[in-house]
Amino acid sequence: MEKWSRVMQIAFVYVGTVVGAGFATGKEIVQFFTQYGVFGAITILLSGILFILLGTRMMVMASRLGASSYKQLNDYLFGRTAGSIVSGVMFFVLFGVTSVMLSGAGAVFDEQLGWSSQLGILLTIVFAFLTMLFGLKGILSINTIVVPMMIFFSFSLTAIVFKYIEGISFSLPTFPAFLSPLSYVAFNLAMAQVVLVPLANEVKDERVIRLGGMLGGAFLCLILLSSHISLLTLPNLLTYSIPMAEIVKTSFAPLYSFYLVIIYGEIFTSLVAGIFGLQRQLEAWIRLPKTVLLFIVLCGLYMISLFGYHALLSVLYPLFGYISLLFIFLLFYRKIPR
Repeated sequence: MEKWSRVMQIAFVYVGTVVGAGFATGKEIVQFFTQYGVFGAITILLSGILFILLGTRMMVMASRLGASSYKQLNDYLFGRTAGSIVSGVMFFVLFGVTSVMLSGAGAVFDEQLGWSSQLGILLTIVFAFLTMLFGLKGILSINTIVVPMMIFFSFSLTAIVFKYIEGISFSLPTFPAFLSPLSYVAFNLAMAQVVLVPLANEVKDERVIRLGGMLGGAFLCLILLSSHISLLTLPNLLTYSIPMAEIVKTSFAPLYSFYLVIIYGEIFTSLVAGIFGLQRQLEAWIRLPKTVLLFIVLCGLYMISLFGYHALLSVLYPLFGYISLLFIFLLFYRKIPR
């Protein structure tokens, strides 16, 4: 029983780290998959296979290396010198992406509650600070609560709106549609390593790691597919910052408040994952108390988040997705240490 509890924890952290602002709101799914119509479902299945294979491989590799941080994994993949450079670049990439999560939290308060986005951002910073005082245990606890609710709600919404899928016209796929699975998985795995690498090193049990990685990847595929089906029913879906919320308003109105809690929770899980990675890296560079480093990270994230959720999401996600392609290539190419 304890073994399966650890398997589920790994799976939930895997899902919670990947499911961030763009995923939970539907914006990211639209950008990478749903805008290509029915072809998007095929690319989602390919993405699911890659999440299962490469996510599991990354954690097993990290466990055998005894890697306590993403820098140690990058040193193995790229070589010590290049790995240091890549880890430095990853630090700034992670800073930008985590700012997207923080800005996304502000967008939920602004677009869905009618409150100030700045109030939402500041409250989120306070929640993140309190969570990070518990380190990896805090991240595990948050994901164990939020992810099961997200899975249940995603499947329930799809079952309700599925009847509206009839009569929708689908466009022929363009060239970017064929690259979307690779760029999407590459970007998310490169970001997820900041939590999954130290988690795998802490778990030690390789069988638990493999089962958790495979289950987490399968969950991601199913959530992606169910969200894609729901989004296909929404007209003019490219015009919304939070398209999933619009679907819930029209098809699942009685539970709209519950959905906002879930969407905020999923943004929050990715946010604290990013903060955890940034704090860990700063600890290797600067000799300061952890709380001081945490405060520095949160202040920096707040400054970058002022650029706005939609602008950050539309620029950073595709760009960093392609940059991360080399990461998953090496992840596939390098042998897992004995």
